[in-house]
Amino acid sequence: MTNGGSNATGGSSVTGGTMAIGGFVATGGTTASGGTTAAGGATGGATANGGTAGNTATRGTAGGAGIVAIGGKSGGNTATGGNSATGGSKTTGGSTATGGTSGSGGTSGGTTTGGTSGAVGDAASFHCVNWADPGDNFQAGVLQPSGLSSSSDTYSTVLAKANAILSGFQTALSANSIRIPINEPTVTNTAWWTAYKGIIDAAISKNMKVIVAYWYKPGVGTVPDMNAFYAMWQAVVDAYGSNNLVYFDVINEPSGYSPTAFINLVVAWMAKFPGVPHNRILVAGNYNDTDVNTQGADSRLAGCILNIHIYAIGSTDTNPANWTTKLKNAVGPYANRTVVSEYGAPMTSGYDYSGAVNGTAFIAYMQAVTSQIRTSGMGSCYWPGLRNGDWYSITTLKGTGSNLSLSVNSTSGLALIKSAWGM
Repeated sequence: MTNGGSNATGGSSVTGGTMAIGGFVATGGTTASGGTTAAGGATGGATANGGTAGNTATRGTAGGAGIVAIGGKSGGNTATGGNSATGGSKTTGGSTATGGTSGSGGTSGGTTTGGTSGAVGDAASFHCVNWADPGDNFQAGVLQPSGLSSSSDTYSTVLAKANAILSGFQTALSANSIRIPINEPTVTNTAWWTAYKGIIDAAISKNMKVIVAYWYKPGVGTVPDMNAFYAMWQAVVDAYGSNNLVYFDVINEPSGYSPTAFINLVVAWMAKFPGVPHNRILVAGNYNDTDVNTQGADSRLAGCILNIHIYAIGSTDTNPANWTTKLKNAVGPYANRTVVSEYGAPMTSGYDYSGAVNGTAFIAYMQAVTSQIRTSGMGSCYWPGLRNGDWYSITTLKGTGSNLSLSVNSTSGLALIKSAWGM
């Protein structure tokens, strides 16, 4: 999901005032008035209804009518976490495995930790948020999730910052998982990759699952250099392939590939890394992760987790039933294998997501999508848990250095995110 620029005014104020959640301040959001729109040009990706490759969608506008777009966004999208207890996973028999400890780069003892057993993985266990780069995850250079700096942060600094931010995700949001970006420069820059691993190691130490997702550089829609792509993934798999808390999202929003071409690429990736269990591999839906039926039906992807995005950017659809149908059709019979790894809406514009739709498409969308995620038992990753400057961000980063905390931008928005996780 790209940065939407300034917050749009319009919509109702979030109810609830302020409240403290485990030491993190949750604010009720700002009251907006009027119907001013915030434009946010999107870069680097293509989405539209159905996800036509090469197109660029805007970040969405909000006004009195709450304009929203169906199924697409520009630049990068949002994910939200699924349903599961931290440290547990679904087994083939349907029981939950708990306990076990996991170390950095290691495997958990006894029962699986973080959930990797079972023919279709543990998709429903993801109560997840995206942690994204302020400049968007489609970058030609290294990626720096909000709060981090490649120019000054060492491994110990990243570890300390990540511990603070992840504690905020756990305490303020009740998240048990994160989705973070990689690209070739982030991993091939040895000094930054060494430091960047502090994010993953901090999450592992907290028994949080981590989805590591690849973003190509802006405007290409495909992997620009397959040799560099595989070298990047080899470094990641070497570091975390044996750790059951780490999952691999082969390509985020493969907009430049046909469904068949992308599936063939994933099959080749799996052949390249045969030691990675299928139930720790996430396979994107068609184009901009808009539909997973083709992927779900392909026997070569049996056991893989499927990965779908749904947004309301540019849409004026205020009928929740239409959003429910859209998500149900995009997932088909594969809900038990699917994580909605990106979805989101404005959280700093004053919308009351607990109230009546009142002609606001964002409210209709959020209420319907979160309800359908919960009803169908899918996992989800909200976009974003943290991204500086993004009006979809459910939190705002506070503090300096490694003395960091999070404040919640919308209590009504958070309530829906948590409802998707069955909370």
